[in-house]
Amino acid sequence: MSVPTDEPPLGRDRLRELLDAVLDEDSTCLSDMAGRAHSSPFHFSRRLSRDTGESPVALRRRVLLERAAWQIGQGTSVTDAAFAAGYASVEGFTRAFSRAFGHPPSATTAGGGRWLPSPNGVHFHPPLHLWVEGNPRSRPGMDPIALQVHHDVEDTAFLIRLAADLPEEDYRRVWDPGRTVLSWDGPEGSVAAVLERLVRTKEVWLASIEGADFPERGADDPESLRSRHEEAGARWIAAVDDIGRRGAWGDRLIDALCDPPESFLLGGVVAHVLTYSAHRRQAVRHMLRSAGAEVDHGDPLEWLHDRNERRGDTQ
Repeated sequence: MSVPTDEPPLGRDRLRELLDAVLDEDSTCLSDMAGRAHSSPFHFSRRLSRDTGESPVALRRRVLLERAAWQIGQGTSVTDAAFAAGYASVEGFTRAFSRAFGHPPSATTAGGGRWLPSPNGVHFHPPLHLWVEGNPRSRPGMDPIALQVHHDVEDTAFLIRLAADLPEEDYRRVWDPGRTVLSWDGPEGSVAAVLERLVRTKEVWLASIEGADFPERGADDPESLRSRHEEAGARWIAAVDDIGRRGAWGDRLIDALCDPPESFLLGGVVAHVLTYSAHRRQAVRHMLRSAGAEVDHGDPLEWLHDRNERRGDTQ
């Protein structure tokens, strides 16, 4: 009786064979992967984890989620993408996708980077290939820029949900008369005004980054803001992720939406948005407390702890 080994025949790329086994459409479990690589599950898992820093099951799940994000952005339905990624239910896929990308599948838009952080740089590359980064990123929570961007988007969504429970009078009440954050933005003395500016800022900067027309101002009721933020937040995460992946923080944006046109460093744009988003989110908290609502501190440490508790991570 022969025993599977982990040694490749002379002249063959064993790591490539292991990756092929992991990502084969019919490899639904570890034993399937190992069998396709002509190895035992123990040796297969040990070798791949050693060479990539990621377990076979985790690597497959991550790459298939990246593929699903690309497929949805190309027009594939969430249901079809879920089953193609090997999930037994759309609900399970939606939970996994939202945890990984920071937004639900329905908020995925065409374009932008959709690589998840990985220890090895192995990613899905459309339509059917793999891409290996030369300088792979670390885990999501270890990148402070990614942490702040995701926290900002999720915390804004949280505040919009809280504001939706306010009476209309309190939602539009001017709690802080004359309060102005940036002179060109005008007064922001109400919950409605501050939340709208939180969403509007990303919409305007995304138009500049993407070379689109100046966006029309949308409605500012909580449901409209929720919809606007869901769409803009997903695009913002993808845009910042793409800037980081390309190492383009020092690239200069000529913003034709300004009159006269001005130039900005992309890293400066992201820092600007994060700075004033944090300021505005705390202002909303003060107003919500004045209206009698219970609200947390908005601390990214607490957010990261709670997120890792939900994911079962330990850091």
